[in-house]
Amino acid sequence: MTPPKFLIADIGGTNARFALVDRKGAIASPGALACADFPGPAAAARAYIEATAAKEPPLRGAFAIASPVAGGDIDMTNHPWTFSIDEVRRDLGLEKLDVINDFVAIALSVPHLGDGGRRWLGGGEALADAPIAILGPGTGLGVSGLVSCAEGWLPLATEGGHVALAAMTAREEAVIGILRRKFGHASAERAVSGPGLVNLYDALAELEGIEAASPGPADVTRRALAGNCPRSREALALFTAFLGTVASNLALSLGARGGVYMAGGILPKLADAFDQKSFRARFEDKGRFSGYLAAIPTYLITHEHPAFLGLAGMVTET
Repeated sequence: MTPPKFLIADIGGTNARFALVDRKGAIASPGALACADFPGPAAAARAYIEATAAKEPPLRGAFAIASPVAGGDIDMTNHPWTFSIDEVRRDLGLEKLDVINDFVAIALSVPHLGDGGRRWLGGGEALADAPIAILGPGTGLGVSGLVSCAEGWLPLATEGGHVALAAMTAREEAVIGILRRKFGHASAERAVSGPGLVNLYDALAELEGIEAASPGPADVTRRALAGNCPRSREALALFTAFLGTVASNLALSLGARGGVYMAGGILPKLADAFDQKSFRARFEDKGRFSGYLAAIPTYLITHEHPAFLGLAGMVTET
């Protein structure tokens, strides 16, 4: 590998993941740091650079942030970091620093994934050059898309995770009513995310008239998969159903006959335990457009760091 010239980062509400990239796009020295351990991204990046002991300091950076990116100031949605892009660039001594939404970076990775970086979850064949939808639950719910144009693939920067959550059953209506009362707006992210899984568990407890301590997302998942907690099992089933509804709504909105790709920190951890059959049943449950959706393939992104692929392509192609 030639000396790294670029610093890339995938910064979410919990972790900041860094890597170095050479001019050919080769990714090296991936590392993760807890966001809570640092006052901002510059301090976390400096700690990473010092730990890698790179022979040459990076000349340019590209960061993917779990937040809207509009202008030069960033106020993260699910973490208290606020920062100026230009100040971070100067602090790190970079000639240039690009900052994009994290799911824009993941969207940019999709054309480079190949079969080794994804797992088919049902549906038909993707149509070449048709729009592609990308979404994924983690600390929040990220949403993006890809649209084909003369220059290649154009990624879409969206905040689709904050669309209103839709119910398909009376039980879901009752759960959404509790979320609406608690948060004011019952967005998709309030259910389809790590914290959302806990919200679903708590809502079910309230419907049962039980005062239960809120578990962590990992605890809900572990109990559900172990089969020893009916409330956790129902919370995970609701999570899967809501994910199917959000994914199918996105597919219809984008005309995503090129496929729907799912990423994020939760689904890869579930692996084979993810209820693919239930997800697809809800994904295709759209009345007159069930056939339209049945033809659309859905994939789970299995690449360990898809945002890195997108960022590496961005810094080496421009």
